[in-house]
Amino acid sequence: MSGIPHDHYEPKSGFEKWLHRRLPVVGLMYDTIMIPTPKNLNWMWIWGIVLAYCLVHMIVTGIILAMHYTPHVDYAFASVEHIMRDVRGGHMLRYLHMNGASLFFLAVYIHIFRGLYYGSYKAPREVTWIIGMLIFLLMMATGFMGYVLPWGQMSFWGATVITGLFGAIPFIGEPIQTWLLGGPAVDNATLNRFFSLHYLLPFVIAALVIVHIWAFHTTGNNNPTGVDVRRGSKEEAEKDTLPFWPYFVIKDLFALAVILAIFFAIVGFMPNYLGHPDNYIEANPLVTPSHIVPEWYFLPFYAILRAFTSDVWVVMFASWITGGIIDAKFFGVLAMFGSIIVMVLVPWLDTSRVRSGRFRPQFKWWFYLLIIDFIVLMWCGAMPAEPPYSTIALIGSAYWFAYFLVILPLLGVIEKPTAAPATIEEDFEAHYGTKPTPAE
Repeated sequence: MSGIPHDHYEPKSGFEKWLHRRLPVVGLMYDTIMIPTPKNLNWMWIWGIVLAYCLVHMIVTGIILAMHYTPHVDYAFASVEHIMRDVRGGHMLRYLHMNGASLFFLAVYIHIFRGLYYGSYKAPREVTWIIGMLIFLLMMATGFMGYVLPWGQMSFWGATVITGLFGAIPFIGEPIQTWLLGGPAVDNATLNRFFSLHYLLPFVIAALVIVHIWAFHTTGNNNPTGVDVRRGSKEEAEKDTLPFWPYFVIKDLFALAVILAIFFAIVGFMPNYLGHPDNYIEANPLVTPSHIVPEWYFLPFYAILRAFTSDVWVVMFASWITGGIIDAKFFGVLAMFGSIIVMVLVPWLDTSRVRSGRFRPQFKWWFYLLIIDFIVLMWCGAMPAEPPYSTIALIGSAYWFAYFLVILPLLGVIEKPTAAPATIEEDFEAHYGTKPTPAE
């Protein structure tokens, strides 16, 4: 699987040899679990197992919830109440699923920003990065559709607002919106479609996760230094790596146990903390909530969507140059999807030859500012679309695009990086002092 020299599975018993010739599943599992892993991986590399857990967690709890849910506008809200009140353990299942989505997105955001800092998107891992971003997009779609299913006020009006964005696309927007909704407005056909897709997409995500793991096992793991594992011989590779089992498996499981202890404490003692009170009111098309807010993990992109109003000069210029085809609403849609596309394109936007941000002094400050910017955009997305929040959101949106489209390309030219260690072994010994010291 990996280009790093290492021992491969060799069947010993007669049955193992028989099975290996016909279905080498044991060998595949062995090569996966024993893959040589850079020995200097830090705690930022534990989020992969958290994400794997979250995917299984969401699929299992989702399947059980689907057994008791009724995807019909007249019964959906009542079926959720039935789950909460009458199904044995139903309230816990729903809270596990609901808060599991928040843990899923928290882990994926940390996973993405870790990749951005340590240059995990750089050659030869561009395909791995793109597959990961595709998983992220499918997660967003799945999360949005799942938010609609309880059929509360925020579910209904959130679906109305977000599907309305497609209607802003010139010429083809209205047919696309009608196709998504299954009719002229959010109704029973919409709920049925969203339920079907919400059930299906996690299995597509699971398939992409397998491809994602296959991709980075082929190229090998990145590490905090960005220095590649030596591949000249098995002996050299062993100086830079350790088998994934048991060293990193135990480390990951310990981290997962800590995170799950916090997660189950939240589920047990404050399960509705991240929810919205209006979503415990049944959907009513005749009553619009005073402030429509999506789930917290969509807020940064929601802030970017709302930031570009008709009085912003770049929107006015785009409208003038296209003869009014691009209005403020459509520009906001382009900005929202564009904010994700620039992350997809970061392997080609970052011109630096140095992979890890650890050795890029100027890059560090701009990157830390990007994290702050992301949090500020999240806060703005939860606020009303009025000054000063709209102004702050516009500044935050401008910096988000400037970071990827201007700052990263320029840093590769003007930045003077510090010296990286020659090998992973050297970095490991510098941090953990594994070399024996001479006796005095």
